[in-house]
Amino acid sequence: MAAHVARAFDLCVWNRTVARAQDFAREHGCRSAPTPRAAVDGAEVVIACLPTSEEVLALLEGHDGAAAGLQSGALFLDCTSGSPEGARRLAARLGSEGAVYADCPVSGGTNGASAGTLTVMVGAEPAAFERAQPVLSLFGKRIEHLGPVGTGSALKAVNNALLAANILTFGEGFAALARAGLPVRRALDVINVSSGRSFVTEVLAPERILTGAFPQTFRLALLEKDVGIAVEFLAAEGLEAPVLRQVREVMLKARALLGEEADYLEAVRLQEREAGAEIRG
Repeated sequence: MAAHVARAFDLCVWNRTVARAQDFAREHGCRSAPTPRAAVDGAEVVIACLPTSEEVLALLEGHDGAAAGLQSGALFLDCTSGSPEGARRLAARLGSEGAVYADCPVSGGTNGASAGTLTVMVGAEPAAFERAQPVLSLFGKRIEHLGPVGTGSALKAVNNALLAANILTFGEGFAALARAGLPVRRALDVINVSSGRSFVTEVLAPERILTGAFPQTFRLALLEKDVGIAVEFLAAEGLEAPVLRQVREVMLKARALLGEEADYLEAVRLQEREAGAEIRG
């Protein structure tokens, strides 16, 4: 995402791993900064992308925090997959500094980020959305304004909860099919012209699960976090969410057993172990 921005604007980058920002700056012909405050100094637009809303809030604080360096009227685009409540807290905090906030979580994975074809879900006031569009279009193909601050985060959480549910149901069903001796590749081909198909069956399963590749693209811990946000969002709306609560319990178990660095699709490996059959073909 930052590479696309660097080709269009004078970009200054910061990362919690300093060497990573320095290497990126050398490769893409932009500047790096030693602190968040220095990174945002004089910037008209700031883009953040961290694991949680709490980490973005922490980024703002202190002598070297981003809030100390923001100029009045700066636009803060938060691509973090955070919580709706966290987004509203960030909007209030940045508003006290005279900055304008929009939650802009993205979907499309590392491939979409590289290609500049991400889907961007935006929660913002209309004027902020208009300002944000030219920047978001550098790495986003579909940019949707969902409503006020927090709505982008709510939709992203529900989206990822649906993804998690599809991964887990695929793993359970296809581990059983493999154990029963069905040809899983042919079974998947049938599913993909039937009503049970999904992004998991059409893209992720054939490319990453049936091949046994399981590349490291997105941490299971982050997907579990997103399912938790979705459950909390539904609870805030007065809904019990029994299905998503069960999905979260299974994801929590997978996270505990596989560790913080496991890829999100590795949850399927636990289901394979329980079934005593690998989903390959």
